Amino acid sequence: MKILLLGKNGQVGWELQRALAPLGEVLALDRHGSDGLCGDLSRPEELGDTVRAVAPQVIVIAAAYTAVDKAESDAALAQRINADAVAELARQATQLGALLVHYSTDYVFDGSGSTPWREDAPVAPLSVYGTTKLAGETAIRASGCRHLIFRTSWVYAARGGNFAKTMLRLAAERDTLKVVADQIGAPTGADLIADVTAHAIRACIPSANDLSGTYHLAAAGETSWHGYACHVIDTARRLGHPLKVGLIEPLASADYPTPARRPANSRLDTALLRTTFALNLPDWRSGVDRMLQETL
Repeated sequence: MKILLLGKNGQVGWELQRALAPLGEVLALDRHGSDGLCGDLSRPEELGDTVRAVAPQVIVIAAAYTAVDKAESDAALAQRINADAVAELARQATQLGALLVHYSTDYVFDGSGSTPWREDAPVAPLSVYGTTKLAGETAIRASGCRHLIFRTSWVYAARGGNFAKTMLRLAAERDTLKVVADQIGAPTGADLIADVTAHAIRACIPSANDLSGTYHLAAAGETSWHGYACHVIDTARRLGHPLKVGLIEPLASADYPTPARRPANSRLDTALLRTTFALNLPDWRSGVDRMLQETL
């Protein structure tokens, strides 16, 4: 099997290079491309040439415009990367008969209520980022290609920056931290997302086994950003990491305004994914603890 992976150096893309390797030949590109092949989603008109040259059985889109706040003032580029490029890759997948794997987000919902979102729940994004990600989803479905769309949330990885590392840095510098406590979700590791992706791709090959659809992929359990921060700092102390902070105050979203509105309810119902692919999704704490043990 030949797999074209776009966004190889992102959080999920980096883990996908590992997780996809046992499935076959993986050609992994970043936005700089390689050997004349374009991997830059801001240049969708050139992506078709790349797909035709590689002729993969699977295309995995791990690149995206993810600067949520910046997207509010940079809507054209966010649209180009999150929607136009995805639409072009979906067209190419249709022509090749390839499986397209794409990652979307809880930001396609309005964040109301407290019930975990099912895949068929009404969508109503609050931000440019959410709107463009939804447009990418819509383009994939309209193309008719075989596809797996994984909506996920609160993604982190041991490699690069993440919320936990930011909290630890601030906790070493400050006596008090203030963290938003009225947004609820599940921190989900890029390694878990990559492993689930590989498992699902294997289940979808050969093409006769068509499990195309949209699936929610997040770690089990739930917490707030405040609860997440408290867990990170408590775990770091238990592991012997010295910290200065003494108080972590809960903060309302209204008291911490951002250019893009965040959904208050980022809970995702993962029953369809777990049932379809016979998967168990671990509690969010297990992945966070493992990440902290690797990075502290």
